[in-house]
Amino acid sequence: MDIIDVSIIAIYILLTLFVGIWISKKASKGLKSYFLGGNDIKWYYLGLSNGSGMFDISGTAWMVGILFLYGAKSFMFMWLWPIWNQVFVMIFLAIWIRRSNIMTGSEWILTRFGDDRAGRASHSIVAVFAVVSTIGFIAYFFEGTGKFLTVILPWDLTLQLGELVLLTSEQAYALVIILLTTLYTIKGGMFSVVATEVLQFGIMVITGILVAGYAFYSVADLQLQGIITPEWKSILFGAELEPVWGDKFAAFNRLIDTEGYKMFGAFIGMTLFKGFFASIAGPVPSYDFQRILSTRTVKEAAYMSGFTNLVLYIPRYLLIAGVVVIALVAMGPEMNADPNLNGGSLEVILPKVINNHIPVGIKGLLLAGLLAAFMSTFSAFVNSGPAYIVNDIYKKYFKPNASPSHYIKASQLASCLVVVLGVCMGFFADSINSLTLWITSALYGGYVAANFLKWVWWRFNGWGYFWGMLAGLLIATLNFLLDQNKASFEAGTLLYELTNVHAIYLFPLILGFSLLGSILGTYFTQPTKPEVLQAFYKSVKPWGWWQPVVAQIQQTQPNFKKNTEFWSDMLNCLVGMVWQSSMILLPIYLLVRDYPKMLIAFAIFIVTTTILKFTWLDKVRQIPN
Repeated sequence: MDIIDVSIIAIYILLTLFVGIWISKKASKGLKSYFLGGNDIKWYYLGLSNGSGMFDISGTAWMVGILFLYGAKSFMFMWLWPIWNQVFVMIFLAIWIRRSNIMTGSEWILTRFGDDRAGRASHSIVAVFAVVSTIGFIAYFFEGTGKFLTVILPWDLTLQLGELVLLTSEQAYALVIILLTTLYTIKGGMFSVVATEVLQFGIMVITGILVAGYAFYSVADLQLQGIITPEWKSILFGAELEPVWGDKFAAFNRLIDTEGYKMFGAFIGMTLFKGFFASIAGPVPSYDFQRILSTRTVKEAAYMSGFTNLVLYIPRYLLIAGVVVIALVAMGPEMNADPNLNGGSLEVILPKVINNHIPVGIKGLLLAGLLAAFMSTFSAFVNSGPAYIVNDIYKKYFKPNASPSHYIKASQLASCLVVVLGVCMGFFADSINSLTLWITSALYGGYVAANFLKWVWWRFNGWGYFWGMLAGLLIATLNFLLDQNKASFEAGTLLYELTNVHAIYLFPLILGFSLLGSILGTYFTQPTKPEVLQAFYKSVKPWGWWQPVVAQIQQTQPNFKKNTEFWSDMLNCLVGMVWQSSMILLPIYLLVRDYPKMLIAFAIFIVTTTILKFTWLDKVRQIPN
């Protein structure tokens, strides 16, 4: 690496550490200050911070690989997460969540089920889920960052004792970055996280524009036309994927056949099925949830969530599409000729492009931007997960009357513990893709049923929530353990067949177990106390099957009205999904020089933005502060 690039990266790291530690003194006032910024941070800063947290390095490397291989249709692969849960949050969930005026998603559960044994059981299981998912994401970042930095940086950091390898170079690089990020995150809590993430988001936007500009002017139109096909640029599909690549690149078509997405219609159907329930279930108890609870008012929670959608996708896909355009021309023929081409080859496209095909200066900024992407997402999780350990377990059940400084020290210790456990899990993960599929299809699959029902069904109680979540977590963990040991199962056995089913197709099974636990747990126990349900509904006012509770409220408040906005919210969500997709496709079509499709995407963006202005934004403005 050139000294200019090394200097840019060093300046970025020092600046981030300085900002994070300098602002950390604001976090010393108590848990609310440490984890929520004292509800005093402006919504647009929280929106930038939230967008920065979603701009992670592992996800970016994965998106580069699938855009390279599948073309424009790859934007639908993001529905695995599903990314449009952010639209559901923006339209109605941020408002519902922020009305609770509490600190964590686990504490929020007590407002729904009460503070009796059933409520505390549901409260505890959410805290466990939050910690487990945080550990899983830290492992995901550990795996992705190590792969990325090993390809980019020239130094071998392998640690050996004789013939025994104690640390590979990938693991050593990941540990260094994780230690630096953990330092300011633990020191300053939400204030340091938001301040550094706003700085990091600015770097990532500049990086995306520079990479896109370099790709646009260094790759000629004719070079692209000789590689990508009309099918690569098309977002239309049938039951099966048509050949995406021409005869010159037949190896890529063969790779697609082995990836498990050939039955594309069934795959998209399953992602839509899962995505609808997962989106209404709401954000998992993580950094996104914390950003909503950190806003100053209910109205600002909605603004923050909408702003996150608006600022994230175009700069992120300028970077992704720019890298892919360079890779198509510079690496496509070489990868096509590789006899060992596999899914893992896609994960290193991003670092190889940076290492070999990005000029001095831009390379340093791009590396700084991607390090920023990692550090911002990592710090967001390290800030959110320990809140559940300290506020929802330690403070509530073990030491309820300690001083603010004691709780902040406990939070710092919990953060260290979560990081250590996540890193340990990362040592045993075999790829970014395996962790992605476990988190999106298994772990989140276990979360969906209970959290969908909690919004829409009055009879659903704390024990139903506890058993539904527990069943989902157990089946998700079993799925992960089987997947990690699938090489040991004999062909033809049931376990072998189960471990070779694509993770997304196991979602109905996981959902079914979780639903069964939810329903049995609900009907074999007493309903939640009427006064708890009435207080919850008057505060949050979700739509769904709440008529018995509404009728009870109307006995004392005859003018009280039920929420009847389900269809208008769903219509806004559908418009929002199209709006979000247009912001992904716009930079892709710009970079591959398909100007007619680019203009269509831009026109759709303008039309959907205008619709949402009248159907969503104007309605949010009427919410009292």
